[in-house]
Amino acid sequence: MPERPQAESAAKAPKATRSTPAGKAAGKAAGKPTGKPTESATKKAAAPRRQARGERRIAQLLDAAASVFCRTGYAAASTNAIAREAEVSPGTLYQFFPNKEAIAVHLGDELLRRARDMHGQAFLPENLDKPLPELLDAVLDPVIAFNCENPAFWALMHGSGIPGITQEREELHSGLLERVQGILRAFCPDGSPEELTRVSGMVLGIFKAALDLILASEGAERAAYVAEVKTVLLRYLEPMLTAPHLD
Repeated sequence: MPERPQAESAAKAPKATRSTPAGKAAGKAAGKPTGKPTESATKKAAAPRRQARGERRIAQLLDAAASVFCRTGYAAASTNAIAREAEVSPGTLYQFFPNKEAIAVHLGDELLRRARDMHGQAFLPENLDKPLPELLDAVLDPVIAFNCENPAFWALMHGSGIPGITQEREELHSGLLERVQGILRAFCPDGSPEELTRVSGMVLGIFKAALDLILASEGAERAAYVAEVKTVLLRYLEPMLTAPHLD
């Protein structure tokens, strides 16, 4: 049987070469895709998932801390109690927070941010055009609702004793005083600065005392305390307030 020409054998040789390991290596070197993700691509894809899991865990721990702080107070709370409330091990908690104070500061910062946003909604300039009873509703209702929905805010602001939180609380109090003085100034344009400062302090003092009672009650009793504090402030402010001053 006659032999095949050598040229035909030589033409088929490159196909065999590409199927060998050496041929595959050459293909990779030439930049051809291998069909498997690289290690860096796998890590990059996993990073958002790890971040999302971490954020969920932090939120879980903060919710647990809020419950413990409300139930026992900050001083009596412990990281072990917070871990039990979150249904995680203490070791898992320490992956995210080194101690109880760090948890409280993180939670306090978040609640303070939300409180400031709420105050901006409560003290809207257009509320000055409302009669005093409606003005009290517009200002007090969102403030009371926020504190009832976030009882840990009151527990941390007034019971933690953490220097950073104490400073933030004082700044928040000063901001509220300025807002209340702004309302009084609009209603009492002829009031002296000393009088406005004194009345503003009294208004906040009355409200904070009432808020203790409001937070300690529920249902109809809570609603009754809310109505009472509005009545007290109305009767206190009404004699000294005139119609809103408009420039």
